Amino acid sequence: MISFVLPKGRFDVWLGAFNAGNGLNKKTDMLMKTKTLACYGAALLLSVLLGACGKSDNDTSAKPGGAQQKRLKLAFVSNNASSFWTIARAGCDDAQKELGNVTVDFRIPPAGTAAEQRQILDDLAARGIDGIAVSPIDPVNQTEFLNKLAEQTLLICHDSDAPASKRVCYIGTDNVAAGIEAGKLIKEALPNGGKIMVFVGTLDAQNARERLAGIKKETEGSKIEIIDVRTDETDRVRAQKNVEDTLVKYPDLACLVGLWSYNGPAIVHALKSSGKVGRVKAVCFDEEEETLAAVAEGVVHGTVVQQPYEFGKQAITKMAKYLGGDKTALAGGKQIVPTVNIKTANVAEFKARLDKLMGK
Repeated sequence: MISFVLPKGRFDVWLGAFNAGNGLNKKTDMLMKTKTLACYGAALLLSVLLGACGKSDNDTSAKPGGAQQKRLKLAFVSNNASSFWTIARAGCDDAQKELGNVTVDFRIPPAGTAAEQRQILDDLAARGIDGIAVSPIDPVNQTEFLNKLAEQTLLICHDSDAPASKRVCYIGTDNVAAGIEAGKLIKEALPNGGKIMVFVGTLDAQNARERLAGIKKETEGSKIEIIDVRTDETDRVRAQKNVEDTLVKYPDLACLVGLWSYNGPAIVHALKSSGKVGRVKAVCFDEEEETLAAVAEGVVHGTVVQQPYEFGKQAITKMAKYLGGDKTALAGGKQIVPTVNIKTANVAEFKARLDKLMGK
């Protein structure tokens, strides 16, 4: 930046002294004042313009002390359009506000298909994203693609893992442990055992397989019998129809178990429409409004809630730290966010905390 320095003191005093010392007449004096003022104004304008040119329009933000740091572009990609992700989004938003040097692109595959998710990830990579946190829909068949993505940008998983991929870290639930907790709730609801049916979007997802494995582990040796698993490909209408058809086909069914968040409301609606509330028990996952209301009413025995807010906040915060040079932020390959079992006794307190977190 070029600076122009004038003598100290008022400009008009300096100009008068200059003219008097050189014996200029009034006409010349006025002319010189006009020209000098014009020159001074031009110099001042040039100084401002040159100073502005010294600033770039790159994505940078000021650090304390005047240094510049790159503004990071990070993305958070879900596996479906469930309202569960609204809570995760709040965590991402809060991380963005607190960090100050991050822009978060929150993406949802509307139909919850692996093809949709891949298209989103391809688009993000093409735009030069600095880091991506994704819940892989079909990790086994997506592994090769995820590995290529990991060569282009920082890649981590949340909610559901792709352990065979080159992702740097997984942040989320220990889904086998969460399945074990669901198994405990099932055993509480059915102390004398009975037949159960399990519902989920797809068993291709790692979290679905692991939750089912946890339920099987916890109920092994008991009188609880898992009839089958019904999938719906994240279609809510189909999810409810699966439950309705099950209630008709298996009149001796004792409990309905939903592994994904929207399965809870689907189970609740089917139980109420069939008039089987109380006769058939229910155990669910996550904290959708209808599921929590059903727990309070006694329609659902209990639900295993995760902490999607922490998925969002921790994923964005730790990716930013990692990219800033703190490699310990994503150390260990897995960072577990604990679950909580919600039943009638603690649902009101949990709902109040959730509402406060969401700013309601």
